Amino acid sequence: MAPVTPPRAVLSWSSGKDCAFALLEARRLGMADVVALLTTTNEAFDRVAMHGTRNALLQRQAQALELPLIEVPLPWPCSNEVYEARMANAMTRVADLGVRHMVFGDLFLEDVRAYREDRLKPLGVEAIFPLWGRKTDALAREMIAAGMDARIVTLDPNKLDPSFAGRRFDESLLADLPHGVDPCGENGEFHTAVVGGPMFKAPIQVEPGEVVTRDGFVYADLVPGPSD
Repeated sequence: MAPVTPPRAVLSWSSGKDCAFALLEARRLGMADVVALLTTTNEAFDRVAMHGTRNALLQRQAQALELPLIEVPLPWPCSNEVYEARMANAMTRVADLGVRHMVFGDLFLEDVRAYREDRLKPLGVEAIFPLWGRKTDALAREMIAAGMDARIVTLDPNKLDPSFAGRRFDESLLADLPHGVDPCGENGEFHTAVVGGPMFKAPIQVEPGEVVTRDGFVYADLVPGPSD
């Protein structure tokens, strides 16, 4: 029997560890041939939406992954109607490229998965979830063991102490997380930016920037160093 060719897909790229590991697993398991990244960015701040990663670092990530980047710029503030309209336009462009699958790094939030599938179905695009249903304590350690280098760039101070902002996602961090905080931050406790790992052709040099509180979240800036 001839081997099954994995479908061409775009990866929903937030700049963080979950989507990065989803890329690895999609390839390892033969679930998808990822050919591009799709990222929503904040027009007002020139950063990745939610995570707050600088667009300059986002561009460096795409270069290190050797994948083209499709940016979806969003205004700030952004209504749900505007978000859905711009995402629908982006996904139509993706479909025009002959891609009918999209990879996500979601882990267990059923409402998020249902929302994604509901929005993609009319476009004829199927969602793929390589990490779905995995135990997050074991998954977090698997990411670290694989060589993932990620830093906490955003956190919700109502769920996690601001002192965790900027910390490396490693075994020491996992040991220090308070009881009830998901090891992967899947309940919105924190978000990361990936700067190294087996999915990159080379690590990205970064310097810690300022830590600020804005709109109820704590952001720890990462400033990309000079490229080689």
